[in-house]
Amino acid sequence: MKSKRLCIFPKDVQCITGKSERYGRQLLADIKVYHKKEPHQFVTVYEFAAYCGLQVEEVLGYLD
Repeated sequence: MKSKRLCIFPKDVQCITGKSERYGRQLLADIKVYHKKEPHQFVTVYEFAAYCGLQVEEVLGYLD
């Protein structure tokens, strides 16, 4: 069984949104501020989906 990733990266945001990787970095930074995370902490798929108003299953479909 292939396992899914829990963390999301700028390249993933680029694939999901169709926007630039720079936009992905900024969006993840905004999500970290929203969730009061430290700079070294990761953004999870669940946090990303909730922030963007997407279904978690749809987001997981884009991840390898």
